[in-house]
Amino acid sequence: MISFTGMGRFASIAVIAGSLALGAVSAKAQDVPAEHMQAARDAITALGVTNRFDAILPNIMDRLTAQLIQAYPNLQDVISAKVEEEALKLAARRADLEREAALVYAKAFTAEELTQITAFYNSETGKKLLKDGPIATRELLKAADIWTAGIARDLEQQANASLLAEVQAQQPAAAEAPKP
Repeated sequence: MISFTGMGRFASIAVIAGSLALGAVSAKAQDVPAEHMQAARDAITALGVTNRFDAILPNIMDRLTAQLIQAYPNLQDVISAKVEEEALKLAARRADLEREAALVYAKAFTAEELTQITAFYNSETGKKLLKDGPIATRELLKAADIWTAGIARDLEQQANASLLAEVQAQQPAAAEAPKP
């Protein structure tokens, strides 16, 4: 029998809690018309919003395989085969994530908005934005950092110069004051 402690137990609890929470959300999917859900599915496909989750199951599989092999090194081949076999059985559950993502988008946007989003992101301009947008954002953040440093430098210099001028303007007046 395999016993998981610490993070393994935490991960198990998190998966169970997440499944229960997603189950509660799924029950509300009935409230969304089929056309609206289809528009949401089309939009999330055009946006590729769930693509980043494609590696979750393989990553979990790799971590579990490594963990089990470390605990039972003499069973390496059996462990690899069994974990892969079980992971393949779970791969079909990826559709659950797509359904949940579609529901999230269906609740956030009207069917008409989703259709417009899909049309834009399926256009050449939309595809270019998805491809080059992160690069532009990174460059913008660099520019903002440089701009911020310049503004901070200039504010400090100008405030110091202004304060120095004020202090110097008051000193001659203090020097001319009669001594008692």
